[in-house]
Amino acid sequence: MNLRNLLNQCGHSAFIDNPLSFLQCTVKVLLKSTLESLMAIQPVILSGGSGTRLWPLSREQYPKQLLALDGDETMLQCTAKRMAGFDGEVTAPVVVCNEEYRFITAEQMRTCGLPSDRIVLEPFGRNTAPALTLAALMAEDADPILLVMPADHVIRDREAFQAAVTTGAAMAADGAMVTFGIVPERAETGYGYIRCGGDAAPGVREIAAFVEKPDAVTAQRYVDSGDYLWNSGIFMVRATVWLKAIAMLQPEMADSCRKAVAETSRDADFVRIDRVAFEACPSDSIDYAVMEHLAERRDLGIAGVVVPLSAGWSDLGAWDALWDVAEKDENGNVARGDVMFEGAEGNLVFASDRLVTCLGIKDVVVVETPDAVMVADKRCTQDVKKLVSRLKSGARSEASAHRKIYRPWGYYDSIDAGPRFQVKRIVVNPGASLSLQMHHHRAEHWIVVSGTAMVTRGEETLMLSENQSTYIPLGTVHRLENPGKLPLEMIEVQSGGYLGEDDIVRFEDTYGRG
Repeated sequence: MNLRNLLNQCGHSAFIDNPLSFLQCTVKVLLKSTLESLMAIQPVILSGGSGTRLWPLSREQYPKQLLALDGDETMLQCTAKRMAGFDGEVTAPVVVCNEEYRFITAEQMRTCGLPSDRIVLEPFGRNTAPALTLAALMAEDADPILLVMPADHVIRDREAFQAAVTTGAAMAADGAMVTFGIVPERAETGYGYIRCGGDAAPGVREIAAFVEKPDAVTAQRYVDSGDYLWNSGIFMVRATVWLKAIAMLQPEMADSCRKAVAETSRDADFVRIDRVAFEACPSDSIDYAVMEHLAERRDLGIAGVVVPLSAGWSDLGAWDALWDVAEKDENGNVARGDVMFEGAEGNLVFASDRLVTCLGIKDVVVVETPDAVMVADKRCTQDVKKLVSRLKSGARSEASAHRKIYRPWGYYDSIDAGPRFQVKRIVVNPGASLSLQMHHHRAEHWIVVSGTAMVTRGEETLMLSENQSTYIPLGTVHRLENPGKLPLEMIEVQSGGYLGEDDIVRFEDTYGRG
């Protein structure tokens, strides 16, 4: 088939007599033909970060990628959908996440229409290089092109992103390691940079060097030169190419990950790796472990290249970054939740649980949650992690968990607590059940607010409906189930000498918890 026939089939016959349009369409057709001949793209979503700079919304057990910060969907869900409509074969994503928030991760993937049975659980955080190595080992036989994306980034222009992926896929299929460099919009001191070398292919540059976060003067010089891009942390590489590089450059890491994957086990949607083997794995990033060494290690035979990307990218690393990308009112204010401004300018306010009013303030960040309120100068939001460090050093629970705790069966919200008592609101999903369990130190009173509860209490089985209640004595084996088609909402009043969540002895559990 000649090129004119191809152009006619693609709907570009009107451009045939225009040389420039003819050339552009030729490139488009050739790229499309090349991409269709490539191997499948396997998205790998890295979801292990903690996002401490976005406290108090982001916490260790519920980090920023699980939050809806820039729209109705969470950042994880937006990342999972980033390749929707792509003109090529894309397999179901692999998600690498911390064991602590595995159930909410699985639930968010399910509710966004991309349920995954390949959620790889890291028992310990070991940074991005081991996470990618785990994913590559599990895909080694098929050897797909891995598209490695952090779960906590914003990309507004999906079409531009997918066009860059198309360019990167051709290079990755040929054995290169590809990263995506963000075309700078300003002299930014909060990002690392990539210094570009010569052209590796149309729309692709060689990587000359990775550069640490610069000061303001140096950042401006980088931007003015036109040879520097922001380091996005997004990569493309064939599985076997990555494994070759990691084995030669970081043999201890490669060995630990291989041993960890050799002893995997399945647990519903989750892939559990060997805890002991992975604990011995060194911690390092993809950049430091591999990418920075490619130019000097010619013996590897692996080229490092960068695809410039201009697609409305942000890593939402701090509250001021969210203010930058969010839609603002006529006074430059950004509001989420029940917020009222009067004589206020340039503020970012998140209200989770109650009305927040702002009078006469400027360039301030206010974040309200049920158990914590943060007020900060917008210029100081990079230092929020210092507050989190102080909370951790004081063993404050607010550093790691929200008042509302998600479980595989639903969630509970700790409404009130005092000496020898605690009150919780419990919501159990339709068809779900808690474990068969007992407590050594507390008794529980359950009151049904709405829905139907099936209660196992010792040898008894009770059916409770709205406004009915029961009592679980200390030491009694019990279980709570929702047999209905609507959520079950209950109030639980605990009483006893110790009310910690570790006072649970499980006898049976649908979700494999010990």
